[in-house]
Amino acid sequence: MIEDKKPKLLNRLRRIEGQVRGVARMVEEDRYCIDILTQTQALRAALAKVETELLRDHVDHCVRSAFASGDAQDQQQKLEELVEVLQRGAR
Repeated sequence: MIEDKKPKLLNRLRRIEGQVRGVARMVEEDRYCIDILTQTQALRAALAKVETELLRDHVDHCVRSAFASGDAQDQQQKLEELVEVLQRGAR
């Protein structure tokens, strides 16, 4: 991971953690289902942003490094990892 991006990512994850606790409180308080669903959709969107940033960082750092190294085996591994993670996300 690129070091200068880590604090921003951690802050985003801490906000998501707080949102999850807020949704749990909403469930405990028997809040209106639509309000809870709205918050879970917001959580999903926030997690998708984290995934996008991590994917971008992986491509910018790990994949780019593999191709710059000229190591065909490392390049193949990085491409297979990308395909696998994208397939899992599509399910």
